[in-house]
Amino acid sequence: MRNPQALPLLLALALPAALPRPAAAQRVLLRANPATDTLPSRYGPNRAFYQHLYLGYATVAGAAAGPGAELRYPQSAELFAGVRNKWRVAGPAAVGLDARFAYLRYQLRQSGQKLVPTPQLHYRETLNLTQLQLEPFVRLSFGRRGNVVGHYLDLSGWGGWVLGRSHRYEDRPGQGQGTRTVVKELSPAYLHRWSWGLGTRLGAGRYALLARYRLANTFSSAAPPAYPELPRWLLGLEVGIF
Repeated sequence: MRNPQALPLLLALALPAALPRPAAAQRVLLRANPATDTLPSRYGPNRAFYQHLYLGYATVAGAAAGPGAELRYPQSAELFAGVRNKWRVAGPAAVGLDARFAYLRYQLRQSGQKLVPTPQLHYRETLNLTQLQLEPFVRLSFGRRGNVVGHYLDLSGWGGWVLGRSHRYEDRPGQGQGTRTVVKELSPAYLHRWSWGLGTRLGAGRYALLARYRLANTFSSAAPPAYPELPRWLLGLEVGIF
């Protein structure tokens, strides 16, 4: 080496790089707080819990159990809206609970055989039920999917309180000099205050076809024995909001 005096200087510079770093400079990763977005989420369409709104329309299907209560279709139908809570159990299986508001209207056809609620004929006549319902269900999902609702089949039982009951009819021309007369009778005793039944849904994403069967009777013990039971089936379409 041409410059012997440079050797001590080079050794002084190289020595710190060769020595191990002090322990205080090491970072303990297990004690660090991981970023929030690296944690597995438990909320989502195909995760531990999911909640969303939905709305739908279902038409009354079938005929009354006897003459005297013929209906008009598709005017006889139910409009509903609710919130769905779903808990994933394991794999494709899940359980859930719906809470919904439903408005069911039976529009009576005016004919000479009409008995419900009276034989009197009108221009238009309806029986109306406003309900609050709960519906627990079991869900089986199928097909390839990720964190989405996907394809599913629901089996359920439902029940609810009829918070509003009414009989409404309209006559044309009206009484006196009016063009029409509209009468609304509230809380008729012949309509039940409670309703319950079974249901099923076949869904794909936000859309589902549904069928509900009512086990409870429409009419209470206060109704005349001649009243035939109204159709028990509802068939319709549901749209999820998510």
